[in-house]
Amino acid sequence: MGKHQARGIRPILEEIADFVLRQGLDVSLERDTALNTGITSFDALSNEELGQRCDLAIVVGGDGTMLGFAREMARYGVPCVGINQGRLGFITDISIERYQEALLAILGGDFETEKRPMLEGAVWRDERSIFEGFALNDVVVSRGATASMVELRVDVGDEFVANMRADGIIVASPTGSTAYALSAGGPILHPSIAGWLLVPIASHTLSNRPIVLPDTGEVRMEIVAGRDASVNFDMQSLASLLHGDRITVRRSTHQVCFLHPKGWSYYATLRRKLRWYEGVS
Repeated sequence: MGKHQARGIRPILEEIADFVLRQGLDVSLERDTALNTGITSFDALSNEELGQRCDLAIVVGGDGTMLGFAREMARYGVPCVGINQGRLGFITDISIERYQEALLAILGGDFETEKRPMLEGAVWRDERSIFEGFALNDVVVSRGATASMVELRVDVGDEFVANMRADGIIVASPTGSTAYALSAGGPILHPSIAGWLLVPIASHTLSNRPIVLPDTGEVRMEIVAGRDASVNFDMQSLASLLHGDRITVRRSTHQVCFLHPKGWSYYATLRRKLRWYEGVS
């Protein structure tokens, strides 16, 4: 699967597919990738067909490309490998220059396995679910583009937490702790920590600080005030929320599985991406 909008992606995809083919494996392309690149040498399959028929997904692009596709593969338990065309990402960690070396080892069974939790939830209106979604990074409730702050009532499990007035609230997984939540002032969570982040965006009250929550309970956010609020489950969006709408977020039953080259380190990824150059590289 590749970021088919990227310039020059076709020869790269064909080269990687041919390389995997030479290792004695069958190769299929994700349908949109095949249609938009014009590659016809391989079977073009839907996400459902890929999940049911394939043992490994190789994603060529950046973290955004991986985000959407890994979320689809999680329900089928298909592990993903990320090959990055440009700057190495947090979850697409193999450079295009060394993909052959990395893939040879991974296809031969020499790799690190990492599983990441996902969020799932819904939007409820008048006790009826009007939207459901999954997220690997985060669920974000935010104010309208031209509106003032949004006020949200936040509950965790059976306990009331607070009414928060802010530009919005982020509920982030450990994977999402290095995405929007980090820009909003949240801490970094190691992927092995069983917790969520609750991060206010530009809170009206300075004492509304990010908080780390256990991932065993359900987080509920109710729209109390504010016009044209929206919710995003990663890249899946629902706009024009109404007063009284409730957004529920909980741990998904599915996990994303990533395969990394042997010796991969989360801390090395942080050093590289966040430019922590001090000390041993």
